[in-house]
Amino acid sequence: MDVALFISILTITIRAGTSLLYATIGEILTERSGILNLGVEGMMIMGAVSAFAAAFHTGSVWVGVITAITVGGMLALIHAFLTITLRADQVVSGLALTIFGSGLASFLGQRLGPGGQPLVGQVGPRFEKITLPLLSEIPLFGDAMFRQDILVYGMYLLVPLTWFILYKTRPGLHLRAVGESPHTADAMGLNVSGLRYFYTILGGMLVGLGGAHLSLAYTPGWTENLTSGRGWIAIALVIFATWDPARAVVGALLFGGVNAVQFRLQAAGTTIPAAFLNMLPYAFTIIVLVLITWWEAFRKRVGAPAALGIPYMREEAV
Repeated sequence: MDVALFISILTITIRAGTSLLYATIGEILTERSGILNLGVEGMMIMGAVSAFAAAFHTGSVWVGVITAITVGGMLALIHAFLTITLRADQVVSGLALTIFGSGLASFLGQRLGPGGQPLVGQVGPRFEKITLPLLSEIPLFGDAMFRQDILVYGMYLLVPLTWFILYKTRPGLHLRAVGESPHTADAMGLNVSGLRYFYTILGGMLVGLGGAHLSLAYTPGWTENLTSGRGWIAIALVIFATWDPARAVVGALLFGGVNAVQFRLQAAGTTIPAAFLNMLPYAFTIIVLVLITWWEAFRKRVGAPAALGIPYMREEAV
């Protein structure tokens, strides 16, 4: 393969995987606490539209990022209240959140421009690429990895930090205990509901940040259905990663890589229908999940948090 082509594909792979990885890490934290949130798609697209709208009107990408994080956290708070306090069905609540978020994003995207005009097709502030000295000169990989926007660099730090906290610190142990056995965690003196609230909201904030990366860096601007199902892919990648932040990187890069290849094929003028090429990243994700499910040696190590999706009330502890 030509070196320039390889660098180009790797660059797009990393950028395409970044927003997905933020959402996946957020969902891992949420599910590790025992809360299943199927509202990722709705939160992600709301993060995207709110980030772009805020940046467009204020001229600041950072205001857009803060807005997206806030919106993602608020939507996650709604899910947390319904499922933790009211003990509503987590699947139903998550699906309702996706429907609500998708519809609201579509509505807002048509009315947040100047004078209530659509934002569609308008270009506002965006994150520019930042070249890191020395690191960008590393042969083959440096140019692709270290000529990226600041949110990509944030992702480089987020993954190892999340892994370290999850497996090497006391707060990480508490998080895993709440997701595996809330009764035991409660007996240890942990505030199960409080921790579930915290990690559900934190996860929603990261999902919103993933949406902000889409509209402010990867494809700056706003168009209808900007996330294109990435929220659902993130939920699938949580299973692919076996609830491990480090393995989530592999899944996000696989998705981003297939995405990059289909873009290159379209740019090269291939005779393959564009609709088929656009389908490839999602079809590839499904195929990988099916193969992993069939791989017996891997299946023995796969296990969702034991209390995932199960409401907990202290007076019911035994």
